[in-house]
Amino acid sequence: MKWLWVWCLLLCSVAVSAQSLRVGFGSHKPPYIFENEARGLEYDIVMAAAKRGGLEPVAYYAPMERLNRMLSKDQIDVMATTNESSGGAIYYSDTYIRYQNVAVALRSRNLDIQRISDLARYSVNAFQRARLLLGNEYQAMTEANPRYREEAFQIARNRMLYSGRVDVVVTDMRILRYFNREVYTQVDVTQALILYPIFAATDYKLGCRQQADCVRFNQGLAAIRLSGEYTAIERRYAMH
Repeated sequence: MKWLWVWCLLLCSVAVSAQSLRVGFGSHKPPYIFENEARGLEYDIVMAAAKRGGLEPVAYYAPMERLNRMLSKDQIDVMATTNESSGGAIYYSDTYIRYQNVAVALRSRNLDIQRISDLARYSVNAFQRARLLLGNEYQAMTEANPRYREEAFQIARNRMLYSGRVDVVVTDMRILRYFNREVYTQVDVTQALILYPIFAATDYKLGCRQQADCVRFNQGLAAIRLSGEYTAIERRYAMH
């Protein structure tokens, strides 16, 4: 009888551990991800959908390039803020969030940017894996532009933009505006900017090693949309 009880406990333990989901999030990028606070628009959506799908998500944070390697090495189960354009032999969830990236420059630079290919004439700094996520025309531009760089940390993009160390940054404006609060004592964030809306919105998904994790996440995502929880999360971060 004692051994039967121990065996039952072991089975329960295995069942519980099987529900765990190691979720890889990119480094600190408010208002989407507040790395040291376990919150953010994107973080809250992913965690809520995973939980509603019967999973037990645990967050891991790293730059996007490192997350991609961690996923390939089975160090995490799923990776946030990705899609099929990123590549890799993994499964993808339904879209859970949409970013609207823009090209941004100081107005004083008076740049002529009508389309993505025009960026090839300028020094450009973007987020990691932008070359894969923003479409074929963008990728061709990055390959033709020796002054193109990708940077893991958004705060560095703000500093480079306002200090004039780069002509153009590619970013989501909600993130850029948020980090202005952190760099205003270092650079002049009152300088006029010009936005070049040359990108379509980017739909982001979870990249999953196991198809079953994507299925359960999708079920949870549908549930929080239906219940109104998704809208409530959006409202929490509307001020950003």
